Amino acid sequence: MEEQRHLGVWDYVVFALMLVVSAGIGIFYGCRAKKLKTAKEFLMANHSMSVVPVAISILLSFLSAISVLGTPAEMYFNGTQYFMHSFGMMLACVITSQVIVPLIYPLNLTSGFEYLELRFNSKWARMTGTCIMIVLLIVFMGIASFAPSTALEAVTGFPTWVTIVIIVLVSTFYTALGGIKAVIWAEVFQGVVMLVGLLAIIIEGAIRVGGIDRVWQLNKYYGRIEFFDFNPNPEQRHSFWSLVVGGAIRWTCVFGFNQASVQRYCSLPSLKKAKLSLLLNVVGIAALLTLFCLTGIVIFAYYADQGCDPLTSKMISNPNQIVPFFVMEVLNFPGLPGLFIACLFSGSLNTVSSCLNAVAAVMWQDFLKPFLGHRLTEVQKTWVTKLLVLIFGGVGIGVAFLASGLEGTVLQATLSFAGAADGPILGLFLLGGLFPWANSYGAIVGGIVSLCLNIWISIGAYTLPRAPSVSGLAFPNSTCPDYNITSNITSSITSVTTMAMTTASNFSMDVSSTTTVASPQELSGLQLLYTVPYNILCC
Repeated sequence: MEEQRHLGVWDYVVFALMLVVSAGIGIFYGCRAKKLKTAKEFLMANHSMSVVPVAISILLSFLSAISVLGTPAEMYFNGTQYFMHSFGMMLACVITSQVIVPLIYPLNLTSGFEYLELRFNSKWARMTGTCIMIVLLIVFMGIASFAPSTALEAVTGFPTWVTIVIIVLVSTFYTALGGIKAVIWAEVFQGVVMLVGLLAIIIEGAIRVGGIDRVWQLNKYYGRIEFFDFNPNPEQRHSFWSLVVGGAIRWTCVFGFNQASVQRYCSLPSLKKAKLSLLLNVVGIAALLTLFCLTGIVIFAYYADQGCDPLTSKMISNPNQIVPFFVMEVLNFPGLPGLFIACLFSGSLNTVSSCLNAVAAVMWQDFLKPFLGHRLTEVQKTWVTKLLVLIFGGVGIGVAFLASGLEGTVLQATLSFAGAADGPILGLFLLGGLFPWANSYGAIVGGIVSLCLNIWISIGAYTLPRAPSVSGLAFPNSTCPDYNITSNITSSITSVTTMAMTTASNFSMDVSSTTTVASPQELSGLQLLYTVPYNILCC
């Protein structure tokens, strides 16, 4: 039976304060921008931003509530293998800084897809890329809005629909008022909130377990510590090849060609600073991914020490709830659960606001400006872009509710569907940059076919009769109250087997009661195609 705890007065105060400050940033830049009144200022800040805020914004636009919930859940249920993904991301930052930014920045573009029209001399090639990007941004925005909702509702009683509406409305509000300047500075503030929230979880959790050394020992004992797996099997969910090589390919597309990234590094005053903003993210990724991963192994160590896993004992119903469940159980000090809720909402707000600003930019620059640009004044153009933010905010709410049907961790869902769009986008730009004989017909047909194929595989993966996000690692259940292996686990995980653990002299707890998830049933035909790992679809 799921346990439900409730937030106190101080928790709501901390949470409300975060929302007020975020909205206040939008109001401030909205009032300040009255003197400028240009679409270029609204979308690109007239190339006047500073390096550090832009670097933070690039990082947090794609590492948000999805990562706050998904990465610790991945560590908890599947072990530390996913940490290798950070090396792929860091490699992508270097490649983007040295190869892609020098290609895009000097062109002084608002939409990165203007490059495709220049290269292929075809507006249809440009619009093909733009349409794929719009799909990507809307899906990413919807999942980011939905990410914290069900977890919070199950654990704290905070309604799902309220979470979704608050996230989208607040982010739409300050994005529409202040444009990209408000988005970037709000992300800097929200990043600080996320950092404090994660540190609170790690520090308090490690203290409860008995120190970081014991955290590591418990994870190692239960088979969670694994980094280098060079198995070339393409059906394997995580390996060095999918996480580092595949991750580098995917994140090169994200950091280099995603509209949210293009707007940010092009908002800087020089190419040198644009390149530096990406290089700084090497440090940012190393720090933030380490904190996300530490959060997961600390939470696992806590429940291993307690001898009762919340998922297999049905105190929670899905992996996405493990972090908020831990917070409500362990961080039981006035205001600290509210700090975590603020951390979670901060992550969602920065992603949604980035997507809103980016989708408004490409919709205006690539679709509306060619037809309306010469008929409207600068003030009217700015109002059109603000209206686009409001419209796509409403679309984001709809997609967030549709996302409620996804299974598995939000991390896997996001990377799966985002990878489906990232691959075609990267392919379009590489086709234009590396193959001088390529033409617009190949770009258009290739982009559409690859997008349809990737989405087909992504959707097909969710039709398989298996639990794709939980591995065969052991879970401690020796002290769970009224725990019954057969009745409790079968309803939430495909199949379960029991496994006796070898006694280890380093631990005194009873580990005779553990559970592991059995391998999925044999698949055949098209089902084998759907087993392509979610994080290498873009390849």
